[in-house]
Amino acid sequence: MGLPLPAADTSYHHQTGIMGNPTVILHDSFKDPQAEIWFIEPPGFTALPLDALLPEPGSPAAEQLRAVAAPFLESAPNEMLRQRFIANFASAQQLLGALVQSGIVHCSMGLHHDDADEAGADSGQPMMSWFTISWLEAAVAPRGVTAARAAMSAGGRSHVEYVELPCGPATLTESTVVPKADSGFPQQRVLQVHAYLPHPDCMRLAVLTLSTSAVARREEYRAMLRQIAESVCFENPLESGRADEKQ
Repeated sequence: MGLPLPAADTSYHHQTGIMGNPTVILHDSFKDPQAEIWFIEPPGFTALPLDALLPEPGSPAAEQLRAVAAPFLESAPNEMLRQRFIANFASAQQLLGALVQSGIVHCSMGLHHDDADEAGADSGQPMMSWFTISWLEAAVAPRGVTAARAAMSAGGRSHVEYVELPCGPATLTESTVVPKADSGFPQQRVLQVHAYLPHPDCMRLAVLTLSTSAVARREEYRAMLRQIAESVCFENPLESGRADEKQ
């Protein structure tokens, strides 16, 4: 069962490649007093404001969303394109709603350039991915045990790896699935890379998932998720840093 807890995040962007010195940009949610997890997203990801995109009908938030969408509708050259935009947006809302109901508290869309195809040539194709975080309740146990149990209970996982991250023990796995016909996703193979990170309270764990149809790039996406997992903190890193300075 997912816990409806908000997630705080930061994003970094840089021009020198993955091994360069990144410039870290703090997201507004970084200082959210109710935040339970902090992490760094690689370049190319855009966080989706779930609350803003899924407002209650008739609420002020719904009116604000309608006002934001109005310029896009007005700029459409004809009624057919306007209706197509409305239909696509409604489908996207249904998909996001399903994600929230499944326990997801953070969702980002990633868009990256495929540097090379399988023959080594520049393919120039864009690769889309989804990064999500959800909370799962867990029986009270040592964190290492919880991480191992999570990977085993999930089923259908491969490339299982037990690691010790800065935030504690974790399990990294991957799977390849085909979405259900009524899921709203295209019916094609999807690579999902997972990281199970038990919380220090030993009663729940954060599940980080990176999903993409670029199955051939599993090594790159596996490294990307591990990079995110290595940045995870269960305490505000700025606050903990100030505490260390006082000591």
